[in-house]
Amino acid sequence: MAVIRMNVLSKMLGMQTNITIVLPTFCFSDIMEGQKNFYRQGMKYQVLWLLHGGAGDDSDYLHFSNIVRYAEAHRLAVVMPAGFNQSYTDDPEGPKYFRYIVDELPEMLQALYPFSEKREDNFVGGLSMGAHGAMKCALRKPERYAAALVMSGASRDPDNPAAQTVQGAREGSQTSRSIMMPKRLEGEIKGTENDVYSLAARNVEEGKPLPEFFFACGDKDFTLERAQYAARFLKELGYPVHSEWVPGYTHEWDFWDRTLRKAIEEWLPIRHEIIYPL
Repeated sequence: MAVIRMNVLSKMLGMQTNITIVLPTFCFSDIMEGQKNFYRQGMKYQVLWLLHGGAGDDSDYLHFSNIVRYAEAHRLAVVMPAGFNQSYTDDPEGPKYFRYIVDELPEMLQALYPFSEKREDNFVGGLSMGAHGAMKCALRKPERYAAALVMSGASRDPDNPAAQTVQGAREGSQTSRSIMMPKRLEGEIKGTENDVYSLAARNVEEGKPLPEFFFACGDKDFTLERAQYAARFLKELGYPVHSEWVPGYTHEWDFWDRTLRKAIEEWLPIRHEIIYPL
């Protein structure tokens, strides 16, 4: 298993940024199984584009979860970019944090690494702030992602005041607000490209391919109401939606690690093997 740390100049961000990549390579299990020809010209990987939460960076999953072991066991490449506490939202007068994730990053990494470009081989996921990011990516670019993993959070719906903010005193604090969505980027999203609920309905009306959604949240998590609302909304529109509300968990890494393992082992449409040319 290769763990790659990249530092690159981004056109969309206008600055250097870090990316952490997990790439399955020849490993001990291959020796045990007698695998002798692991590397082949034209081989490809399925990819999970995994977004971190507020106050985090590209190294969060590497430090606090077992993503390396899960990726190796299931032959899945994982890309973890830095999100800069900007809620994966373009600044109208500055860096394009969303376009970096959905446009520049795939263009760059699919050229540098053997990543499959096919929709059925690309998935997006995230936790907390990254849950919003994953939902937003899948709904704004439904032709790019086959499935989305939304952990402990979701995007806010401007037409539903109850789902615009999350429960708990923490969300009302200035610190929490700046992490979930910077005030200068929050603005009025209704009818804009950041109104993902309107986009979700439009995707259905226009007959676009609908990503499969997997929502997961602890029943003691302050984001539970928003996550449940998002899951119901998309399911009523006709999206394939699966949800799991797990007793006893809050906003915590034990839950996210558990969910990542289950998603990779059971939920996401993963081949669990390298894509070799015929």
